[in-house]
Amino acid sequence: MKIALFGDIHANWEALETVLADAEVQGCDSYVCLGDVVGYNADPVKCLEKIREMGCPVVKGNHDEDAGGEHSLEMMNPTAAEALQWTRDQLTAEQREWLARMRMVRQVEDFTIVHSTLDQPNVWNYVTNKFDAMSNFSYQFTQVCFHGHTHVPRVFVRGARVQEVQPEAVAIEAGMKYFINAGSVGQPRDGEWKASYCIYDMDAKVVSFRRLEYDIETTQKKIIEAGLPKVLADRLANGR
Repeated sequence: MKIALFGDIHANWEALETVLADAEVQGCDSYVCLGDVVGYNADPVKCLEKIREMGCPVVKGNHDEDAGGEHSLEMMNPTAAEALQWTRDQLTAEQREWLARMRMVRQVEDFTIVHSTLDQPNVWNYVTNKFDAMSNFSYQFTQVCFHGHTHVPRVFVRGARVQEVQPEAVAIEAGMKYFINAGSVGQPRDGEWKASYCIYDMDAKVVSFRRLEYDIETTQKKIIEAGLPKVLADRLANGR
């Protein structure tokens, strides 16, 4: 079985469409969404409805929570807050309720999925180094856990010690635990603009990462035409 794991779509339809098409070509049998379906970009409805139509397991991201809620956005970064208020205005009450009902943590097959961390999934902490990962491993009861949130593909492994390894083809070895960030479909932040996701081959016990070019110019044009902050279009090309 091959499972495509992807998240941080952030309403980027062109990137999502490209990732799903590639996953099909790669022979994926099923799909898992790691949260933040909406926020930042200009196609929240289209992306949300696609994920709903797929019926795949999905966990709640912080932008999903903010778009689905009624709470004030005043404490947020102004650019993100403006995009989220715009997103709220695009969604129906039923679509926002769907976002609000998402679970924070789920087990799929024999692995776990979460948007941020397992120790405090609703606090939205970032795992950017092995010290951040240590806290998560204490709450990880499956060998493998996939997550998102930082928009950067990363792999942390706990054996005799916790270490970070290159996000390439990662063999899942007995006696080890893995906390794996699939990167971002719709707004990568590792200096590389191409959409990121990963594939878990459960038979071969290998997680492989994919980076894909998509129609970024169309995505940028939609952001500008929607009246969203121009910086959101600019940052896509910079991978930041």
